[in-house]
Amino acid sequence: MRIYVPTTLAGLAAYVRSGAVPSTAERIVATDDTEESEYEALAEAAEAAAALLDEAGRRVVLVADVEDEDAAVPMELIEAVHADTDDIDPADDDLPDLGWFATQEIDDLLG
Repeated sequence: MRIYVPTTLAGLAAYVRSGAVPSTAERIVATDDTEESEYEALAEAAEAAAALLDEAGRRVVLVADVEDEDAAVPMELIEAVHADTDDIDPADDDLPDLGWFATQEIDDLLG
């Protein structure tokens, strides 16, 4: 099943340092593998990521296909990263769409 993990750049950095997304991290599960369901799950995760920001920053959503939605997710299973390309104001009602980043670009996002 495909999961979407809402976080921030600081959260992403912590996951990279530990090598995994912990089982306690919030995750949104797509109800099926249709494009509509996956988009809805991504949008919900983006909203949840905005709620994690206390001030201007970047929303991040990690995407992984997993067997157990409640288990820790090794960073090697992360398939894609969706993130803001610039800092956003989480209080803004009209937030931009997240950009797509390959996992090889995580270091650049954190840099």
